[in-house]
Amino acid sequence: MSTTLVTLAPGWDRWFRVLPMALLAGGLGIGFATQGFIGGGAPAYAGLAGLGAVSAVWIWWWTLSPAHRDDAPSDGAVYWWGRTALAFALTWVNPFLAFFAFAGYTDAYDVFRGRRALVAVGATAVTMAGSQAGGLPLSTSAEWGVFVVLVLVNAAIATVFSHFHTSVTRISDQRGEQVTELARLNAELSAALRRNVELSEQVAAVARESGVQAERQRLAREIHDTVAQGLAGVVTQLQAAEDDPDPTSAARHRARAEQLARESLAEARRSVQALAPATLEDSTLPAALDGLVSRWSATHDVAAGLVISGEPRALHPEVEATVVRVAQEALANVGRHARAGRVGVTLTYTDTEVIVDVRDDGVGFVVDAERPPTSFGLRGMRQRAERVAGRLDVESEPGGGTAVSAQLPAVWAGVVAEPAPRRTGVEPAAAAR
Repeated sequence: MSTTLVTLAPGWDRWFRVLPMALLAGGLGIGFATQGFIGGGAPAYAGLAGLGAVSAVWIWWWTLSPAHRDDAPSDGAVYWWGRTALAFALTWVNPFLAFFAFAGYTDAYDVFRGRRALVAVGATAVTMAGSQAGGLPLSTSAEWGVFVVLVLVNAAIATVFSHFHTSVTRISDQRGEQVTELARLNAELSAALRRNVELSEQVAAVARESGVQAERQRLAREIHDTVAQGLAGVVTQLQAAEDDPDPTSAARHRARAEQLARESLAEARRSVQALAPATLEDSTLPAALDGLVSRWSATHDVAAGLVISGEPRALHPEVEATVVRVAQEALANVGRHARAGRVGVTLTYTDTEVIVDVRDDGVGFVVDAERPPTSFGLRGMRQRAERVAGRLDVESEPGGGTAVSAQLPAVWAGVVAEPAPRRTGVEPAAAAR
């Protein structure tokens, strides 16, 4: 069964390729220098030269030739056993060639595994023991006894060191795998960090865009609910003053137009500064709605009344501002479109909700009808309600009046608000037909 040499680290790989050739050269040098003392004459020198040349070619072909220079031998067992056999033959001629035989210890456990490795170490130990016993062949029983002991000692020592080498190699391989794994994990971590940075930038961009869109929608609602409605009121009052033949009444319309213009200017400034409606600055929500309904009724000359239901309590400023803006827009829609004779506004407090209803007995409309893109009233009211986790319901039909109801979560401010005086105006139930 063929066995391929185990791949070593680059530095050790070169060392183990060169080591057998170096041991052969050193052993031959000592062998030729001592052969005259050992004896054997010319045949011994010829044997050393011939076997040395064959060994050099054998090693060169398997480890240093262009065919195998950059990879392990295709059959490590053939290379190892051929080299060991040549080392045994050279040691038989001259015991000092055991220097070359020592190469068998250095890679036996790289080439073989299990019992085959023990056999290979034993074969090298036989060659080394033969040299240490005085050279082969052996002639006396004492020499054989010493030879057997030396074989066992050499095999034991070689096995211990070979196992040590194998352990070191295995640990080195494991560390190399760990380093490779760490490099891979570091690369994945770096890629994840880059992705996180990209995602963070995308989230920041989306957040900026969302903030811009939210601010645009806020300003659109504020302009629509304050400046646009105020200017519409100014135009209405000025037109009424122009058409009114009574100088006193016309002057009253112009004064009302001036008041509306000033109020619109103040609300525009507050909208830019993202402040609560001016009506909530120094008053409670019921009082603010009461004033809103009164001013609207006077401006449009339409009977309107406010009814408070439940125990009034101070709410979160955002919720109160939403109630005022929804009521303001609903009344503005009534003034522009409904041609109503009566309007009722109800503010209801429950344990979990605050509800504002605006009902009129006007011409009504089809709720599900498609509206032009410039129509912002209902859409703006719905956006305001949803912004504070509430909802807006609209009920209407042609000729049947309209009812707008905003249900908002009762987020209490923790301060009990003083209720506004109840008005004795038109009741909501009587306002809607």
